[in-house]
Amino acid sequence: MVHAATAERFSSVFSSFDRDADGRISAAEVQLCMKAALGEDVSAEDAEALVALADTDGDQLLDEQEFLRLVARPETEEEEERCRGLREAFAMYEVKGEGCITPASLMRMLARLGSEQGIEECRAMIRRFDLNGDGVVCFDEFKVMMDA
Repeated sequence: MVHAATAERFSSVFSSFDRDADGRISAAEVQLCMKAALGEDVSAEDAEALVALADTDGDQLLDEQEFLRLVARPETEEEEERCRGLREAFAMYEVKGEGCITPASLMRMLARLGSEQGIEECRAMIRRFDLNGDGVVCFDEFKVMMDA
């Protein structure tokens, strides 16, 4: 059973994978999102195998519950601590009160850390992990980025 807070956290990740918004994730959608998140191609066979791992109804698609079983493990104390650390790191980069990292906020933080990056370089960094294409990185996308 997936904890309600965990399900809520992964709901936006599910939505970003579900490119056609039909409530199900196909192997092709897995391929597209893995390319966007990791910058690497995933073969059709690997994507199909990943879907098959959690596809309980045999339709070769993942609904949200099947997706959650695939990606969300019960959290241990260590994982909860890691998540708290990620939230603290995310807070350093995000636009206060917006809950997202913008190219401008990324550029400001990198400058504070001594890395001078232009706005276009920061936009490119954001695009690499912007799974839903809204031009910013939310916390779920930040977690994917930190796991890459």
